[in-house]
Amino acid sequence: MNKANEPAPSTREGLSRRDFLKATAAGAAVVGGASLLPGLTNPAAAAGPTRSKAAVPKRGGTLRAALSGGDSLDTINPLVPVNNVDFARISQLYDPLVVFDANALPRLQLAEEISPNKDATVWTIRLRQGVTFHNGKPCTADDIIYTFQQILNPKSPGSGAPSLQSVDLKHITKLDNLTVRVPCTSAFATLVQVLAAYYFDIIPVGFDPKHPIGTGPFKYESFTPGVQSTFVRNDNYWQAGLPHFDSVVISDYSDETSQVNALLSNQADVVNLLSSSSVAAIRSGGAEVLISDGGGWTPFTMRVDQAPFNDVRVRQAMRLICDRPQMLDLVFLGSGTLGNDIFGIWDPVYDHALPQRHQDLAQARHLLKQAGHSDLTVQLVTANLAQGVESVAQVFAQQAKGAGVNVTLKPVSVTDFYGPSYLKWTFAQDYWFYNPYFPQVALGSLPTAPYNETHWDNPRYDALFQEGLRTVDESKRADIAHEMQLIDYDSGGYIIPYFPPVIDGYSTRVKGTVRSKTGISFNDFDFKNMWFA
Repeated sequence: MNKANEPAPSTREGLSRRDFLKATAAGAAVVGGASLLPGLTNPAAAAGPTRSKAAVPKRGGTLRAALSGGDSLDTINPLVPVNNVDFARISQLYDPLVVFDANALPRLQLAEEISPNKDATVWTIRLRQGVTFHNGKPCTADDIIYTFQQILNPKSPGSGAPSLQSVDLKHITKLDNLTVRVPCTSAFATLVQVLAAYYFDIIPVGFDPKHPIGTGPFKYESFTPGVQSTFVRNDNYWQAGLPHFDSVVISDYSDETSQVNALLSNQADVVNLLSSSSVAAIRSGGAEVLISDGGGWTPFTMRVDQAPFNDVRVRQAMRLICDRPQMLDLVFLGSGTLGNDIFGIWDPVYDHALPQRHQDLAQARHLLKQAGHSDLTVQLVTANLAQGVESVAQVFAQQAKGAGVNVTLKPVSVTDFYGPSYLKWTFAQDYWFYNPYFPQVALGSLPTAPYNETHWDNPRYDALFQEGLRTVDESKRADIAHEMQLIDYDSGGYIIPYFPPVIDGYSTRVKGTVRSKTGISFNDFDFKNMWFA
């Protein structure tokens, strides 16, 4: 990147970094110290989301889920999921050591304890007792080690491999049948957050993705990529009394209209990732709507290594084109949360002190003129990836005209979007679930990241990331994160105008739904805790 073209660093307003950290920390400490302390050992942290005590779950029936965001490249391998429906299937079949709860805070799942030594260079992971795989085999320390080995296999790494780069794989030690010692090549203070980040479900030794076996609430029965998958209840599930349904059928749907029609015609019980335009129709049709202020995000992605976005002035101009409140108003009826081109909004290290970016068409035109792009025409690749993505693309194209920018839309199928051209689009959109800041950087904002869609490569940023992983003190790590986020804010390749609400529809006979901050439908497709009235 041309450093001479970079704008001066932005000034901060409001609370200091440490004042803000103190203010947010008080609310974050309730989950066994998950956000303030490196380890997670509090048994209370394993409790699920709160549901009405008056609601008595019933057992039986088949839940039919009509979900969008899938494609013909769907997978059932928990180590390499890509699209929305991949994660829905994986949530039924497998369990991770740690999950995000409905408040987007880490809580224990298969692990009974995860604790570090004083400098977070060695971690101890202890499994719960009595957990078995679908074939009856006990889940043991050997399976944890095997899962780490498969994720970090250099010949075929899992999506979470870059996030575990500090793990010293060769020296992982089995202490007993349920306990593993995980040494690290350097301090790894964010391991608990990382393990909650969707790519670390435990698989058995010898796992075969063609015949998937996990510890999850449902067992595999059938799977046709891009079409449908069927799972049946795991009667030996380690969480007593769960799941409630006899089976779950997940079907891929190509568009929102067909999802809503399926729900209202009783062809489906739950539908996901809707825009606000469907809310009235669903309610008037006798079904229910669940709206959550999620931390997921649907960014515009600009490749910083390709013209015109290799000029930081163009990237900043495109950000200034966005009328963010208007996007939320037009597409989500005002629901959702304003974004500021930084991800990880629920993380205590998120820098709320950065000035909120507003639309400034005059400044956008000025920057474009400086960059030699007064009459800029760019193609925006869009697809039905998640709620409102295609609609927001249309809104952005209209807003861009005010700055003299001609944005032509290229709608493609989800299959094509996530096909061979994925991560190669010059200007596109995408969909991410919530992740804390550092785990998200490892997934999408490093040269080694598996989903570096903006082709971001900033040596200072990379060095700060490594320093952050080594920093046990939360306050100091927040300072490091804020410096990284200032780089994101001033020169990164993402436009993050908002964090969309998660709008899902469901039949009135479906009970046990929970709002969630993760940005994932139905609290990370938590079908095991749902039932029919």
